[in-house]
Amino acid sequence: MSEYRSMDRRGLIRLAAKGAIAGAAVAAGGTFVGSAATAVAAPLPGPDPLRGMPRSLALSVPRRVNGDAPLPPLPDQMDGARISRPSRRIPYAQGKPSARVAGEDVPTTLPFVFNRAGYRIVTDLPEALRPWRDRPKRWEDITPDTEKQFLDAEGVVQVREGFGRPGYDQPVTQIQFALGCLTSYRTETDADRKALFLTRAKAQAKRLIDRRVEARGAWYFPYPFDYTHETHTGVSYQAPWYSGMAQGEAISLFIQLSQFDTGTVTEEERGLYRQAADAAFASLLRGDDGYPWAVHKDPSGYLWIQEYPGAQPGTGDFTYNGMVFAMFGLWDYYAATGNDLALALYDGSATTIARYFPLLRNVRWHSYYCQTHRIPAPTYHQHHINLFRQLHWQTGSPDFAHHTDVLTDDFPSPFLREGSTVAFAAGTHTLYRLDTKADGGWDKAKEDAQLEVKKVTFDRATQAAASMRRRIQGRGIYYRISAGAYTGWWVGEVWPTSFLRGEYLATAYRPQRTLTFPGGGQDVDVYRFTEDGTAASIKTVSFATPSNAPADRRAIVNGRPMYRIAAGALTGYWVAATSVTADGTGS
Repeated sequence: MSEYRSMDRRGLIRLAAKGAIAGAAVAAGGTFVGSAATAVAAPLPGPDPLRGMPRSLALSVPRRVNGDAPLPPLPDQMDGARISRPSRRIPYAQGKPSARVAGEDVPTTLPFVFNRAGYRIVTDLPEALRPWRDRPKRWEDITPDTEKQFLDAEGVVQVREGFGRPGYDQPVTQIQFALGCLTSYRTETDADRKALFLTRAKAQAKRLIDRRVEARGAWYFPYPFDYTHETHTGVSYQAPWYSGMAQGEAISLFIQLSQFDTGTVTEEERGLYRQAADAAFASLLRGDDGYPWAVHKDPSGYLWIQEYPGAQPGTGDFTYNGMVFAMFGLWDYYAATGNDLALALYDGSATTIARYFPLLRNVRWHSYYCQTHRIPAPTYHQHHINLFRQLHWQTGSPDFAHHTDVLTDDFPSPFLREGSTVAFAAGTHTLYRLDTKADGGWDKAKEDAQLEVKKVTFDRATQAAASMRRRIQGRGIYYRISAGAYTGWWVGEVWPTSFLRGEYLATAYRPQRTLTFPGGGQDVDVYRFTEDGTAASIKTVSFATPSNAPADRRAIVNGRPMYRIAAGALTGYWVAATSVTADGTGS
């Protein structure tokens, strides 16, 4: 685990001093070189480094098209699976839970010893960065009635194989529906809508409690249908079966409900929700030496919360996203209770996720869904990016910020806002026709095969509308032209020859990360971008010894991964990710 370091103040002072001297040099059209404490103006070496690209394009970032890609819909556990009537009786608990004191009967020891690297839990996150706050339930989806989902008479989500088929409780679907309703409740201003969001969330929580299974001193939330995954061999269950993903997410739901004020949740409800959270948490303190179980450690001593526990102890699908979603429940529980065992489980889980990141990653392509099958998962890759970003916020560790960046570069979201444009420098460019879906998306059967190639020459810099930026299979990042004579053709991302104008796929670092500029007098360019490019600038800095600076943001800026410097004379300047080293990159 990389230790999060405070910024080297001496290095920042050196950087600030150099930047201050550089101001006059850049104003005069020059660059600066020198030791870490001094800088000397010098003329621009050779031809303009932008090579036929006007500064008004190269240093401008149009605001109207910038932004991150929208989150994809939440993962559906039923996708790619067959469900059928239960072949065994479900041992539901009978009656209401007996009254108890919050925290009573919660286990006080861990199930076993496991590897822990010392990851902490940051509890003072802003509201927008807390678990599930990025997943509001849309008003138009509050009463689903689709081929796969509907509401029963009690307002509880049911899953089904198709219209007219039997409906079943599905804990993860119900929990995520409820958490989305709570997120929308927090921001909704219409009283009637607000009330229905809360009603829906409470209905899902009540169903989970009513149909709990009490075992091993904990509550488990059963899946009351037989289930077989069509591509993941071994994921085949007879009802009832259990999922660590559901157990962890249930903690989030019950804790969040218990935290609403008395005008929203009665004291009786609050006590019940806290009891349910404690009982769900207890399930993550039971190892695989009994049944049901969702937690075990692998032969190397790493803790796993299994979304799909195997038929035998210590086995399972080793699914990455399900484990991280379960970790959010541990974050919620620790933030609410300060329970040391929750912190230990979270630390162990984070240690596992960091340790096995190289197995999740699929270099320059879609990441893998699980460790057991190692099947690239296009529909889960963006989820992995978002989940690792949240692990960075929740732990404060640069390890997970680095993982977020790596996944973003391996296969960035192809989404572009309307109005996105590619800038072309004067000169010759190579365009490609590729075998893709009609909209330019990747097709597994077509594999982005090259169909045609041509070269075009522009006498001066120009621009073209673009509808997609994505990695082409076996190649780099390309843009799909969406208007004009070259509609449907692709061009490679090569700064400053051809690049997407704007700031995309941003990650906010909280806490800030530490960048290290190389020593030895090596030149590094830093950039200030403006909307029209007229007030923009480039500075060249160099240091005798490696020097540090903080960064609060990373994004694809005009076709390059870049960090934004957050303090010192270079505050607001961006530096290419390839020019510096960021903490966490050794993880």
